[in-house]
Amino acid sequence: MKKETVILFKPYPLEVGQKIYIEEGPRRGDWEVIGVTPRKLTLRCPISGREFEWDRFCYFARVDENSPWPHPD
Repeated sequence: MKKETVILFKPYPLEVGQKIYIEEGPRRGDWEVIGVTPRKLTLRCPISGREFEWDRFCYFARVDENSPWPHPD
């Protein structure tokens, strides 16, 4: 099987109580994690106190220079 450079993503294991900063995008800014389920993430703005529930969107990425493509299951 041919080897390729592949970017791998997996959900970041956020925990309630963590303080995060999103650097880019429409959710940019400081947030406090107040709820985590396998499918949803609830964040609170520390300035306005407003709370938002979104589908999980925070991912950790790494580059694998020697990965099979397509990936075997």
